Amino acid sequence: MTSDPARAEPNAGKAAAVAFPVIALIILILFGISYTITFLLGLPQSLSLPTLVRVIGGGTVLLVGLAVMGWLFRYRGPATVIVSTYITFTKIFRRTSISEMSGRTEPLMVGGPQKYVRHPLYAGVVVMVLGWAIFTSITFIFVAALVVFLWFRLLLIPFEERELNALFGEEYKRYSETTPTMIPFTARKKHQSAIDSQATES
Repeated sequence: MTSDPARAEPNAGKAAAVAFPVIALIILILFGISYTITFLLGLPQSLSLPTLVRVIGGGTVLLVGLAVMGWLFRYRGPATVIVSTYITFTKIFRRTSISEMSGRTEPLMVGGPQKYVRHPLYAGVVVMVLGWAIFTSITFIFVAALVVFLWFRLLLIPFEERELNALFGEEYKRYSETTPTMIPFTARKKHQSAIDSQATES
């Protein structure tokens, strides 16, 4: 297990205090977009899911998302997670070079849930939003789960992958070849199939 620099750095807390409102604002914007989509499509405000489905199903999904986040925070402190995510956001919006560390001091972390997916933070957030949607049965929150997933998968993750490749080079390339993006146990099978094909050809 690699030590987490943010727990030892007094400046990490200050950086996180700046980063948190920015990230919260982006989340609010995504939820606002989701509500607007729901309104424009004329979707019902509620899906009227049965109480049993809401409580047991939604509660279970929500707890899974929380468990993933808690597991991640055992290996990467919340301040480190917030700061590194904020740095990625600022690189996107300010068009900063992806190879610049920009205050990011942590090494490549592959422990805990990151053994199974490269982006457990984003996976955990999507699962929690989905669990919240099921629990409340509110339509626009279901739409928000999809919007948040697309935001991560189509914009943030591709940029962050290029950033991490620039920062960690061959180390990250090897890691990404054997570890799925957000869904566990998918990339490894694909990678193993490629290895088997190469062995057969030779």
